[in-house]
Amino acid sequence: MTLSQWFIFFLILQVIHFIGTWRIYEAANRKRWEAAVPIYNAIVLMKIINRPSWWTILLFVPIVNLIMFPVIWVETLRSFGKNTTPHTLLAIFTCGFYIAYVNYTEKLDHIPNRSLIPVNKTADTISSLLFAIVVATIVHTYVMQPYQIPTSSLEKSLLVGDFLFVSKFHYGARVPMTTVALPMVHDTIPILHKKSYSKWPQLPYLRFPGLEKVQKNDIVVFNWPVDTVYKFFDKSNRKADKPIDKKSNYVKRCQGTPGDMFEIRDGVVYINSKPLVLPERAKPQYSYLATTNGSPLDPNYLIKDLNITDGVYQTGANTFLFSALTEESAGRLKNNPVITNLVKNISKEPEPSVFPQINNGWNKDNYGPIYIPEAGKTVQLTAENIPFYKRIISEYEGNDLKVTGSDIRIDGKIVNSYTFKQNYYWMMGDNRHNSEDSRYWGFVPENHIVGKPVFIWLSLNSHGTGLSKIRWERMFTTVGGDGQPYSYFKFFLIALVAYFGFTFYLGRKKETES
Repeated sequence: MTLSQWFIFFLILQVIHFIGTWRIYEAANRKRWEAAVPIYNAIVLMKIINRPSWWTILLFVPIVNLIMFPVIWVETLRSFGKNTTPHTLLAIFTCGFYIAYVNYTEKLDHIPNRSLIPVNKTADTISSLLFAIVVATIVHTYVMQPYQIPTSSLEKSLLVGDFLFVSKFHYGARVPMTTVALPMVHDTIPILHKKSYSKWPQLPYLRFPGLEKVQKNDIVVFNWPVDTVYKFFDKSNRKADKPIDKKSNYVKRCQGTPGDMFEIRDGVVYINSKPLVLPERAKPQYSYLATTNGSPLDPNYLIKDLNITDGVYQTGANTFLFSALTEESAGRLKNNPVITNLVKNISKEPEPSVFPQINNGWNKDNYGPIYIPEAGKTVQLTAENIPFYKRIISEYEGNDLKVTGSDIRIDGKIVNSYTFKQNYYWMMGDNRHNSEDSRYWGFVPENHIVGKPVFIWLSLNSHGTGLSKIRWERMFTTVGGDGQPYSYFKFFLIALVAYFGFTFYLGRKKETES
């Protein structure tokens, strides 16, 4: 929905609210017209139901308002003595329209100073639970979101089994575009494996100001632009038509920012013809072909000295493929007396599957140069370069694009240039030969950016058992920053012990005084 459509929709809701509640406002000694003024009517309603005025803000927070609306409906009825279970259920299951019925058919006796203390333990539990869900939803949506690393594309920097906190405020929290969805659930209802959202209505893209912009070498969580997850949809069609904010979450390292000329030469990233300098914590890996003297490779050596638990494949009698080695690990392996030859597996052959899927001789190790679009910048369009921008023009920026021979039509007009409406980024994994990234599906639009991983709060090793399953050295470490990661786990334990000790002390002191 566009902003004008949302405005009309909002006005319709205000009319419905006035028609269904004006007698309720009058019964509470308010003016009839107060039920008709947008936003002000909500503030007045909070006073009528004896709730704080700031609750009005929650009614306009996407997702959170889905929780608050039923609460307000029930609270409104209870403010007029309608506090039985049937009244509560009718308010919820009629989506508040039962209030309109009460407005015209029931005697309205307002209780201005009704008690807000729950009448029983069940009511108290429900009230506490709703409050916890509201707070958690706000934090999850606008402040910090938990995330688990599912693949090895950022191996060495982020490991499979790392559990992260992803900051929403670093790049600016994105207002949910999907307004009807279960709170704190992405695209699937757990256990049921059904869609957790409705595609209608949709809010236009809006992002709050952030602390910083996405920089080169930042690790970024984003919605996968070409999401083809289809398990919960029509299995005959692999493409899942999801809203932007419900596309699958990916995490990669930003290697190109808006306006850059991006290129890969023999596996090395170049930005504007200069090699991109990676931070110390970035450990790019490549596949290597190793030849041995016939002696077996010691598994303990691979695990302890090279930190390799998988990704080693025997391709011949004396040849092995190491799918992900850093330069440091490759150097140590090369010095092993068993190894007679070690070669980085740099691809030279054309790879038609790389973006934009045309036969231009590019591959994952030798790619580009390619321009990364910047908002407000204009490019000339030709039949040769239209494959690079086709998805941007039609999918990401919502134009009607038709290409017939050398004629390029956008929204019915023949054009020879295009001005980009938003910024785009180039995302890649550090595990260069085991990462499905921008080299295969292209640019990441700015409106797909979710947030910045800032903290690892837990890390589990699938090869471990018992307590050794936990990577203790990675717990409570920062994702970014200079130097090697440092664990703040001991400080967390000290703070936790201090908190419980202080709480216990206050409890004992209170008992002594009483």
